[in-house]
Amino acid sequence: MANPFAGEVAVTLDGVAHLAKLTLGALAELEATLEASSLIEIVERFEQGRFSSRDVLALIVAGLRGGGWSGTAQDLLRVEIQGGPVAAAKAAAELLARAFAAPDQG
Repeated sequence: MANPFAGEVAVTLDGVAHLAKLTLGALAELEATLEASSLIEIVERFEQGRFSSRDVLALIVAGLRGGGWSGTAQDLLRVEIQGGPVAAAKAAAELLARAFAAPDQG
């Protein structure tokens, strides 16, 4: 079960639940993958609804890797994310929000 106070989000891949979390290393990987100049740029994409499926995929991969998963973006191309693209986008947005929320904001 994901702990929102620890910044965790549950992501289910092919029926198997995984914890995702944006650690500092995962955030650095995310910036590099998306060729973003800052984390703020990535957050603004989501806040303004300008995110792409590539952004969602990169966030999910970074979060899963921050949670201990050893897969890659290529691995996610072959799995079913429970809830489909809408659930994936919601999980990506939750990862960003929880990474920057104060502990009492969950």
